[in-house]
Amino acid sequence: MAFTALDVKALRDKTGLGMADCKKAMEENNGDIEKAVDWLRKKGLAAGAKKAGRIAAEGIVDSYIHPGGRIGVLLEVNCETDFVANTDGFKRLVREIAMHIAGHDPQPIFVSRSEVTQEFIEKEKEIARAQAEGKPANIIDKIVEGKLNSIYKDNCLLEQAFVMDPNLTVEQFVSQKTAEIGEKIAVRRFVKWVMGEGLEKRKDDFAAEVAAQMGN
Repeated sequence: MAFTALDVKALRDKTGLGMADCKKAMEENNGDIEKAVDWLRKKGLAAGAKKAGRIAAEGIVDSYIHPGGRIGVLLEVNCETDFVANTDGFKRLVREIAMHIAGHDPQPIFVSRSEVTQEFIEKEKEIARAQAEGKPANIIDKIVEGKLNSIYKDNCLLEQAFVMDPNLTVEQFVSQKTAEIGEKIAVRRFVKWVMGEGLEKRKDDFAAEVAAQMGN
């Protein structure tokens, strides 16, 4: 069954999920919206999305120091109640996100694309144009616009492939945990320090180290 962009939008309105997730669900279910909703629910996404409109004003600030003391992350994640904030499950969720931030290369700069500044986008577009130099102007424009999704994927925490399960984005992981915990969960802010950042030094595979710590 064929489907259109309007069908994808209808699924997005129904679930509250992003366009990419909704398009994938429609593709997997031959354009059947109801089956697509069930498919999303089985993945733990739709249930979490329904809680997105709630207010999350509680939570915790956690820190993670990578073994060896070379990387540190400070992270705030919010939920709806103190009760959930103090549960082991929520604390583990926050720790896993902090470990992702420590281990992911490239390192995230923003939480979501809504935080990406126009100045940052224009700078990245300028770099993309320079890389495409020599091609016809109309082709360069298409290349530059096509780079935007990869720019968001590289720099926005929620759009990165989750270090502990690369089949999920961080946003999908959070949505699954929202469904399990039963409260809205929101990553608010983070900061990452790398010892000697900016100095020439040996580059280690931190993502592999973090995954190994998690038992993967």
